[in-house]
Amino acid sequence: MKGIEKKWIYLIILSIIWGSSFILIKKALVGLSPLQLGALRTIFAAVFLLVIGAYKLKQIRRPEWKWIAISAFVGTFIPAFLFAFAETEIDSAIASVLNSTTPIMTLLLGALLFAIGFTRRQLLGVIVGLLGSVVLIWSGAEMNEGQNYWYAALILAASVCYAINVNIIKRYLQEVPAMAITVGHFIVILFPAIGVLLYSDFFSEATFQKPQLYESIGYLAILAIFGTGLAKIVFNSLVQMSTPVFATSVTYTIPIVALLWGLLDGERFNLWQLLGACLIILGVFLSNRRNKKARPN
Repeated sequence: MKGIEKKWIYLIILSIIWGSSFILIKKALVGLSPLQLGALRTIFAAVFLLVIGAYKLKQIRRPEWKWIAISAFVGTFIPAFLFAFAETEIDSAIASVLNSTTPIMTLLLGALLFAIGFTRRQLLGVIVGLLGSVVLIWSGAEMNEGQNYWYAALILAASVCYAINVNIIKRYLQEVPAMAITVGHFIVILFPAIGVLLYSDFFSEATFQKPQLYESIGYLAILAIFGTGLAKIVFNSLVQMSTPVFATSVTYTIPIVALLWGLLDGERFNLWQLLGACLIILGVFLSNRRNKKARPN
């Protein structure tokens, strides 16, 4: 399979999996707290990945473990909790659209921290995308007065984390197999996740008296295995075979899947929110587009 074909297939797979992740988080939060959700999501994914890929750890050299650890916390551990807390206050569809700012954050941080240049068109994309985020957050707060849209900042913080992560993988872990990176991530964050789970009172009597607990754990298991474990392997492969901005352009199509799930679940989405979403997608398009080479006369 040619590289250019393979990366688009990976992009479509990730769009479907991660586009469905937001509604799974929402359903899992019915019977779990954000801390419990983030911790269990990490633990389930870690166990699954260790079963299928522990042998890959020997492919990570000692100097690379530093970057594996940083990437693990920034790209997986912290965002798992940020999304869980954010979706206690804002709709899953809105969270998915705000997550679309990841390529914009990737571009900004690539320039600021990794000395990667950008064009005027890409700068315009950053401005348009951030304007769309403001419109989306403002309109959502106006329509859903019972929701606290300050929590949208948690999604933007997760986007920054993802942006740092893809630049780290591209720059420092390019030669490490994607499976090894993913399993290494979860070896690093498994015990911190267990610590958070113990702190969250998950094993208390009150938790196990919740009627929705086991249904929520079922949704969480699907999220952990597919949305975290398998998707991370595919995403790390995509980063290595393409560019950081192309890899994060999966956020073009994630909102389409997430919005469909949100509407089916009764979430509201007005014209102002649609405008904000369109501005974000336009901003991502502009920031992801490169200037065409001039044709010879």
